[in-house]
Parts: sequence; C-alpha cells; structure tokens
Amino acid sequence: MLPQNDSRVAAATPATAPGPLFPFVLQLADTSLILAHRLSEWCGHGPVLEQDLAMANIALDLLGEARSYYQYAAELEGQGRTEDDLAYLRSAVEYRNPLLVEQPNNDFAHTILRQFLFDNFHYHLLKALLTCPDTQLAAIAEKSVKEASYHLKWSSEWVIRLGDGTPESRQRLEKSIATLWRFGEELTTPTAAEKELQEVGVLPDYGALRPAMQAHTEYVFAEATLPLPGPVFGQQGGKTGRHTEHLGYLLSELQYMQRTYPGLKW
Repeated sequence: MLPQNDSRVAAATPATAPGPLFPFVLQLADTSLILAHRLSEWCGHGPVLEQDLAMANIALDLLGEARSYYQYAAELEGQGRTEDDLAYLRSAVEYRNPLLVEQPNNDFAHTILRQFLFDNFHYHLLKALLTCPDTQLAAIAEKSVKEASYHLKWSSEWVIRLGDGTPESRQRLEKSIATLWRFGEELTTPTAAEKELQEVGVLPDYGALRPAMQAHTEYVFAEATLPLPGPVFGQQGGKTGRHTEHLGYLLSELQYMQRTYPGLKW
C-alpha cells in the first residue's frame, strides 16, 4: 500500500444538495454503511461461529448496498466526488443515518434488537421501492430486497429465541428493548427531503408501511412471549445531522486509513 497525494481531501467540501433525491440517497447510503460497520465489529467475537459468520455476511450485504447508493449519490450531486469521498471524507454532522444504527453493539441481545428494528423497516421500505419511478432506486431495491428478507428472518428468529429462552437471555433482551425502542420512531419519521419525494410519488408514505411493520412486530413478540412496549418518547436527529457521541468514535475508526493516507491505493 502506498499513500498518494491527490485532490480528494480538498474536494470533500460539505455537500450541496441539488434536489431532494440526493440527500435521501445519501441518507440510505450512510444508514447501510454505519450499520455494516457496527456488525463488522462482531467479527471474531460472535457467541458461536455460525452467528459470527451470519453477522459478517449481513454486514457485507449492507456494505454492498451502501456502495450502490453512494455511487448513485455521487452521480446525482455531480460535483466530482466519488463513493469513497462520500463514505470516508465527511464529518459526523454531515452523516444522515438515523440514530438507531450508530448505537453500540453492547451484548448480543442488544445487537439483535437493534437489527430487528432496522430490518423490519428496511425490508418493507425496499419492497415499496420496487415500484419507485426512479429506475436506479428501484434497481437497487430489487437487488437488495432478497437479502433484507433474510436479514429480517434472522433477527426475528433470534428475538424469539432470546425472549422465549433462558431467564438471562430474556432479561438481556428486555434491557435492550428499554434502551433501543425509543430510536425506532425516527425510521418512519420523514425529513423535509423525504416529504418532498413522497409528495411527488417517488417515495411511499411511511404511514402505509406501518401496518405491515406493526403486524410483524406483534407476531414476533407474541412468539417470544414478550409484551409489546408502550408508547415512548422517540429520540430523533440523526437524519438531520444531530448525532450521539457514538458516531464520532465509530467514524474515527472507519475513516482512519483514508484520513491518514489520503488517496491510498492498494
């Protein structure tokens, strides 16, 4: 590996949005990238080898999806930035991922509950995007929805297994629900850009996704013998650049190589 000087750091100025589609696609890319990185932190530390590999594979699926979104976002922006510039050379306040996906892994139950909340939204969003009039978004959704279906099946089965498992696994899952449930609402709360896209029919009304998401949540919690959580005050801000302190630490690791050796080539 040889560090090379190029203009990519200088080119990484704050993004200027050419329209509502660019910030939305960037939001999707950031969400998949940050969650992929969180899951990759489990590599070599999973509770059993099979699940260690499962989490690594889900991380790779999300990373591939993030690349597709970043490439499309760079094309929409039209300012010469590449997928790597968008992924590695922005500050924390420029990231648009929801707060949920940047939360630390903590224990396995915590990771599973975070993944279940995300997967339940992600799968139903991708299904809706299959008929999106934007052909690029529809194509990415078609490629990713089968993977998202597997991710939702995997996290749902683990919620059931932990909730209806041992007293300790149930206690750990209940602790995770108490911590993470408040971050779920942001997933279906549209930003200004998302509202614009919903008004012109590019995006579905998130209210239309909620019945299917709620039905799946009720099924999984019933199988897990867990009571459904009551209303909580939702924590929001990540999709508009207001993040928890966890994102800064995550980015310091994620961006280390590109920040230290700008333009690094293998």
